[in-house]
Amino acid sequence: MNEAPPDLLVPTLGMTTRAWSSGPSDGAPLILVHGFRGDHHGLDGIGHAVAGLLPEVRVIVPDLPGFGLTPAIPGRTHDLPLYGEWLRAFAAGVAPSGSGVLGHSFGSLVVAAGIAGGFTPGRTILVNPISAPALDGPNAVMTRLAELYYRTARVLPETGARRLLGNPAIVRLMSGVMAKTRDRALRAWIHDQHDRYFSSFADPTTLLQAFQASVSHTVVDVADAFTMPTLVIAGERDDLSTPTDQLGLVRRLPDGRLRVIPGAGHLVHYEAVADTAAWVATFLRDTQLAECTAAHHRPADAHAGTETGEVHP
Repeated sequence: MNEAPPDLLVPTLGMTTRAWSSGPSDGAPLILVHGFRGDHHGLDGIGHAVAGLLPEVRVIVPDLPGFGLTPAIPGRTHDLPLYGEWLRAFAAGVAPSGSGVLGHSFGSLVVAAGIAGGFTPGRTILVNPISAPALDGPNAVMTRLAELYYRTARVLPETGARRLLGNPAIVRLMSGVMAKTRDRALRAWIHDQHDRYFSSFADPTTLLQAFQASVSHTVVDVADAFTMPTLVIAGERDDLSTPTDQLGLVRRLPDGRLRVIPGAGHLVHYEAVADTAAWVATFLRDTQLAECTAAHHRPADAHAGTETGEVHP
């Protein structure tokens, strides 16, 4: 999960999704879904760290349709229902027997749309989930300006659009606003990651559609569909969804729990990799242990095949 070519090519909805994996090929699958304008690189750190802590788990990180090396889905509007449909198709292709799933930011909305449409992961982790309406409240003005930015790019010729969307000064401004760490070396690395991978998208139209999907929904909208154990990992200084917003989400989840990372913002996947991975690993082990304990109180044939030594996301 770095500069290596994808090791998984998965037919999905008329195109091929590119994905990278870490861990044993027969390990319990955990699918990681990245955020808006990113690609699989954004979840490299968490993916490697979780695979190191849970060697029995197979971490799978795809590039979303229209981002990174995965092409846009032909002939379709890239709205949230489509991304949810894509996730269901992708999960069925890489983990037909079931999987766990982690979504960061826009990825949390993709996960929510997938679950609302019938995807049934055994465990769900939401990192910096979108829990507050972007078109209301203190972020409304900035959201409208961002939409104007993407709409402007869409009507420009391809070369001009890409020049605007990939403008180094604008990318650095976005990166600077989101990064909350005071560690200069870490901030420089985050900026470098955004410089490298923040402008890898299929075309301006798909990018605008994905942006509109990202600001038109929240996970709270479909919280009742999350019937599985769900961990929410939030940043204390997240401007897009505050810890108060995340607490409101967790209270709506049938089986939710919240962990807040002090000092971190919306880039928990960059600013707090070790803490995030540790909480993910602990969550997967604890919920598996609880499930196995419950299984021992059911008739013998009801828990056949359950092994307490392995995590099954």
